[in-house]
Amino acid sequence: MNRTTLSLIAGATALAAVTGFAVLTAPDPTAADDGVATAAARLPVERSSLLCPKPSSSDLAETTYTSFTPVTKGTGNEGGAALRRATAGQPAEKDTEESGKDDGEESEENGGEESEESGGKETAASAKTGKPVLEHEKEPGEPVTADTSGGEEPALLGTAEGRFAPGWTVQQTTEVAAGTGRGLQGVTCTAPDTEFWFPGASTAAGRTDYVHLTNPDGSAAVVDIEVYGEDGALETEVGEGITVKPHSSEPVLLSTLTDEEQTDVTVHVVVRSGRVGAAVQALDDSLGGDWLAASADPAGSLVLPGIPEDATAVRLAVFTPGNTDADLKVQLASPSGLITPAGNETVHVKGGMTTAVDLGDVTRGEAGSLVLTPTDRSVPVVAAVRVLRGKGDDQESAFVPAAREVGLRATSAGNTVKGSVLAVTAPEGAATVKVTVSAGSEGGTPASETYTIKAGTTQNIEVPVPDDVEGTYALTVEPESDKVPVYASRTLTAPDDGVPAFTVQTLPDDRGMVAVPHTEQDLSVLQK
Repeated sequence: MNRTTLSLIAGATALAAVTGFAVLTAPDPTAADDGVATAAARLPVERSSLLCPKPSSSDLAETTYTSFTPVTKGTGNEGGAALRRATAGQPAEKDTEESGKDDGEESEENGGEESEESGGKETAASAKTGKPVLEHEKEPGEPVTADTSGGEEPALLGTAEGRFAPGWTVQQTTEVAAGTGRGLQGVTCTAPDTEFWFPGASTAAGRTDYVHLTNPDGSAAVVDIEVYGEDGALETEVGEGITVKPHSSEPVLLSTLTDEEQTDVTVHVVVRSGRVGAAVQALDDSLGGDWLAASADPAGSLVLPGIPEDATAVRLAVFTPGNTDADLKVQLASPSGLITPAGNETVHVKGGMTTAVDLGDVTRGEAGSLVLTPTDRSVPVVAAVRVLRGKGDDQESAFVPAAREVGLRATSAGNTVKGSVLAVTAPEGAATVKVTVSAGSEGGTPASETYTIKAGTTQNIEVPVPDDVEGTYALTVEPESDKVPVYASRTLTAPDDGVPAFTVQTLPDDRGMVAVPHTEQDLSVLQK
């Protein structure tokens, strides 16, 4: 029997198998067909990845990780979540080949020994033996915390599966008692991606800004870092082709990439190969420090929600990626409506250049969110503000980047009963939101309440924390309609010896649900 005959027989057999399968699984021919496409179903995600940067290099640092997954219908009963140590990297400076030296064991991506938790807490000491730094074994809806101290803890790689994956959120909060960057530093651990924008970073004297790059995957990632100042792109020496080894993290000191000292720059992180998590740690010699999270993707209109009401100084940094200039109207969504700051009605942003504007105490003792809209044609921009609280030697700084919408649901972990403020803004129309307080990490019962946000306003919400909630708790914010965009942020405060220490995190959609398109069988594809 020749090869042609064998090929014909094989082809006939394969076609018969396909046809048989089609017959067995074909849809009911009598089913109604109204000619209307079925909308995509929204289903819970089955796996989530989060990356937490190295919290601090200070021996005085005290860090708390809080893991939380909101209760989501349709998730089943299986799953878990854990944070494990990444391989620690050295700062990538003049020699990037030396930047990936290990100073800790490479963590496993999954699996590992069972955590010896006590009350939901675990220290970094047990993590160094190969155990998870934090393992979520409680039910969804109940936060789990882990504490560590000192400057040796590396970045963490996190994975959640099954019922713990939808909306999984991890908050990393660090208190630094003294030194550069002293105060409260907070960041929401981020999902890996391939591009990030950080307006508001700095290469000025007195600032120490690191870009932290964390690779969750089993192959190396290759990253470019571009820096843009007031006159355009800055010449960088080692910003191209930075290699981040598998399951490792690299802190890149901005001031080693360029000799130019500028108060405000925009950092663009582009991943050539693989994917990373990225965040900027901005530390000041006298004004404290905090994490600068990535701005929302470039867009013609942006919202920067939840500037603290007692802010003493607000500095806006804006950048447009293209060569086209942008003219933006600057407004503040206050509790009474949209107002225009006197003397700062508009801002002109030259293409490819970073523009910074001092807005002073723009909130004037009231809740507020910045709203940037085009005065004429829409040009995509990114933006962030640096906020100061306090006066003189007792000042502390934090950042509010342009935020993504709350979407279906946003989640904030690591809240405290006396030190948390939730700000919600609806710049385009009135909105109703449901706010839920979870059980505490040390016990308590959840509670929910609904609030109406008037069009063009920002409201600081008195969070309904039940009396029996102990430890830290989580918040979820759920708009009742997806037709009106809602933005939110959470401010944590922890006054320390007269310094009004604080940190602000925006609340984008927690990625708990994914759209799954409707599909049906079509045997005509076999004929193409």
